[in-house]
Amino acid sequence: MRFYTAEINGKEEILVGFDDKKVAYRLPVLAKLAPQLAFTDMNSLIAGWSASVREALVALAANADVLRGAAVQVAEVKLCAPIVHPRQDVICLGINYAAHGVEAGHFSSEDFGGERPYTIYFSKRVNRATATGEAVPSYEGLVDSLDYECELGVVLGKDCKGVSVSEAREYIFGYTIINDISARNLQTRHKQWYLGKSLDGFTPMGPCIVTADEIGDEQALDISCTVNGQLRQNSNTSRMLQTVCGAISELSQGITLQAGTIIATGTPAGVGMGMKPPVFLNPGDEIVCHIEKIGDLVNTIA
Repeated sequence: MRFYTAEINGKEEILVGFDDKKVAYRLPVLAKLAPQLAFTDMNSLIAGWSASVREALVALAANADVLRGAAVQVAEVKLCAPIVHPRQDVICLGINYAAHGVEAGHFSSEDFGGERPYTIYFSKRVNRATATGEAVPSYEGLVDSLDYECELGVVLGKDCKGVSVSEAREYIFGYTIINDISARNLQTRHKQWYLGKSLDGFTPMGPCIVTADEIGDEQALDISCTVNGQLRQNSNTSRMLQTVCGAISELSQGITLQAGTIIATGTPAGVGMGMKPPVFLNPGDEIVCHIEKIGDLVNTIA
């Protein structure tokens, strides 16, 4: 299944998609026949996800008459980020593809070089996630080196603590695309990466959340990014240094990861700071982040 958040008649509501990626169905309409589907937003849906909720959706998916009255064309509605207001900061993995580590070290050996025997974790403040189709602010006068980072986003479906690598997949609700927009001058100036990653508008996310069962092996997904039609990033999640399940397990040894937790799993090589000379984003640029089985996250720079 694919879950969207869309603005319809001035209100945010959840849409669910089944086999046809072009069509989705309004959950508030479906909930009139299945009250257990009466979720107010994506956070409440994830927290309330259960076998019975899934079974209700599967049953409705087979009822053509019901679906007809709830159907919308995805391309014709205003999509929001699937989780508009994350309950907590996004947990991010840094330098999680070897080739990205090399290019980052070339940009600044002081800030990105050296040995990395353990996974780098940091957090990213998100007051409101940016939707596909929305603009990302350039912050003229504050940011002089705006960069993109296409990443696989993981959304947990239930609380977990102390889980093993083999158990971790059981806690995943689904996957989305995140563009970890970064102000390199702020990121390197302050040494800690928090400020340079957390300006308002710096977390484009979407276009939807695809449930884990439809993704299958999350470590075998093509991931790419274009800027103004030029291919910049082109890799596969198999090249991650720390796997999705490895990160969940490692984090959960000392942290209770709550349902709805979002983990951004790192970006492959090809970011602007890795080019020679570096090429950063400017107003008017269009960034398209693509991940196999999920779709495209499209944003422009304002």
